[in-house]
Amino acid sequence: MLKRMVSPLLFLFFAWFIVANENAKTIIAGIAIFLIGMHYMENGFKLFSGGALEAILEKFTSTTPKAIGTGFLATAVVQSSSLVSVIIISFLSAELIGLSSAVGVVFGSNIGTTTTAWLVSSLGLKIKIAQYALPMLIFGVIMQFSKHNTYKGLGNVLIGLGFIFLGIAYMKEGFETLKEGLHLAEYAMAGYLGIFVYIFFGAVATVVIQSSSATMAIIITALATGQIDYINALSLAIGANIGTTVTAVLGALASNKNGKRLAVAHFIFNIITGLIAIVFIYQLKDIVDAIAPILSISESNYAMKLALFHTIFNVIGVMVVSPFIQHLVKFLETLFVKHEEGRGQPKYLTDEVMEIPASALEALRKETIHLYDKSLEAIVHAMNLHRKEIFSDEEIQEIVERSNLKIDIDIDKVYQNDIKNLYSEILRYSSKSQAYMDMEGNNRVYELKLTARNIIEMVKDIRELQKNLNSFTKSKNWFMIHEYNELRKELITIFRRIEEIRHNEIDATEIMTQLQVLKEKAADNEFALNKNIDALIRDHKIDSKMASSLINDVGFTHSISKKLLSTAAVLWVKDELITELGDEYGD
Repeated sequence: MLKRMVSPLLFLFFAWFIVANENAKTIIAGIAIFLIGMHYMENGFKLFSGGALEAILEKFTSTTPKAIGTGFLATAVVQSSSLVSVIIISFLSAELIGLSSAVGVVFGSNIGTTTTAWLVSSLGLKIKIAQYALPMLIFGVIMQFSKHNTYKGLGNVLIGLGFIFLGIAYMKEGFETLKEGLHLAEYAMAGYLGIFVYIFFGAVATVVIQSSSATMAIIITALATGQIDYINALSLAIGANIGTTVTAVLGALASNKNGKRLAVAHFIFNIITGLIAIVFIYQLKDIVDAIAPILSISESNYAMKLALFHTIFNVIGVMVVSPFIQHLVKFLETLFVKHEEGRGQPKYLTDEVMEIPASALEALRKETIHLYDKSLEAIVHAMNLHRKEIFSDEEIQEIVERSNLKIDIDIDKVYQNDIKNLYSEILRYSSKSQAYMDMEGNNRVYELKLTARNIIEMVKDIRELQKNLNSFTKSKNWFMIHEYNELRKELITIFRRIEEIRHNEIDATEIMTQLQVLKEKAADNEFALNKNIDALIRDHKIDSKMASSLINDVGFTHSISKKLLSTAAVLWVKDELITELGDEYGD
């Protein structure tokens, strides 16, 4: 009962405080508007970039320096380290980049967040920034009526910038008014006691607001209006950096193992950076004073000096920690490994990265490959074969002739407990992710869903074939044994060719040619097998019941062959040829 009353009471107290204190109301309104602006900018860049941001992050993260530089530039442009983090987590989940590259991007992103301080100190305090906010809001809203995502995204970015500028103006106005009745600088503390107290305040403010950028905007406006002194502002900036670690940890609690590992990396980086800044705060202050004139920053412009300090100690942190990235990655890979995916559980589908189309598509493709691998194992066992045999260098004839012993596998049980569950997860994720994709992305998802359906239908086909295979290979009729061995040989041949296509770097056009040859050969085999059956019936070597079963199983084998070729076309051929191949190899 008491717990239920706490939240409403706190809310009522907060409401009373805002209504009773005009200055606080203006400052808090500025913070709220600033946060709304950050939210709009993040969503705007998702639409406006049209996947370009994802492409840049994927392409330019092959080395640690590239990853750090890309993380810095991406965050500086979109003004959202959380958006960059979400994309990087999605890339990790889809295995588009490695953990070391992701950690490098996070380090660079920390430097990128310091650009907000430069924006506030250079523009927000020197000009009447609110007069630029209104036109941005007007044009941003107008662009919301566009049918094109690019214009809608640009509109969101303009609305975001407008709100950010408006929020800064309100915060500045509130602190300037507050100064007339209360001068917070009077309560400044000297020495390391003051430093630790203000670091604590900066960290708490960031945890409460959930945005280090907003905290820095508050600190800079308070400093510019004389509400706090310079050294305490530096301490608050260090606290804001440390506070982001709590924000990152809280955000990662519901994330997958990759999100948790990046949160740990973020925590370690910010703690080390914060400790360096605390120990050498006065030396860093002297470095700022030395560099400021070179950048044409006047001696009394403490707001821009604070922005410079914020950047310098983050850069130093990256320089200190980045040489140890590989050691850090080895440590991170030992974390969160206990809970492996269970039977029928997806490996790549994570709901928190569903809004990133490029990553969602790659996750779906890899999960479909995961479904293919599980189904392939079931199919091979149903044929009384082992996977390592069919992909060995041994002659197919020899493998088939010595593998007539039944392998105990319940296809129905495997299908219900494993394959069907995974297929259901693919369908669920596909349906949800399509809401964030354009027409091209939706078409690609549709092709992957059809491919997943083809894969589970192959399992159903092999289930039917398995019954007669186990029955007739035990019989004394050599002709039936021979015909069923021919069916197995056909499937092994296709499995081997698809495996070569999958694991070798082959030109897409060459793959298309190879698949076409396999398709024609499968059709020829079906015709030849049916012709053989006719001859066996005429020569009274098999009876009509045997013939009926064999004809059905030839059909199942050919159905599996076609679905295998269609699956290979969608999963392992370049996107631009998928539609063409889908027409060629679809059922």
